Amino acid sequence: MSDAAEIINTVKGEGGVYLPKSIQRNERTARGLIPKLLRLAGQIPFADDLASAYYCARDPRTPVKAKAVLFAAVAYFVIPLDMLPDVIAGLGFTDDATVLATALGVVGAHVKERHRAMARRLLRLPEPLGDAT
Repeated sequence: MSDAAEIINTVKGEGGVYLPKSIQRNERTARGLIPKLLRLAGQIPFADDLASAYYCARDPRTPVKAKAVLFAAVAYFVIPLDMLPDVIAGLGFTDDATVLATALGVVGAHVKERHRAMARRLLRLPEPLGDAT
């Protein structure tokens, strides 16, 4: 860490790794994902991507910068106040989907099959069929 402000604004996270406070704050907020996701899973088509992003962000093997992006996207979904309120039929989750798609576009390579498998188990989705070729 080269910047003194960056050092001051860090906290010891899981596994003894120092994280910026903003990541820790978003991680705490993101803990509300599972109850909200299970409540709304049938209403949002990107539920599996959202859960995969959450599991990737919680994975100790995921780089800190990727965790920062993913926790921010998940926290945006969990926070009740956003650009378009989630209760607006047809439009409520479009901003959440856009934030998630952008996050996955930036760090999606870090979301591995193990994260997707955990998301499918959480949401009780079937495993994908094997390649028929």
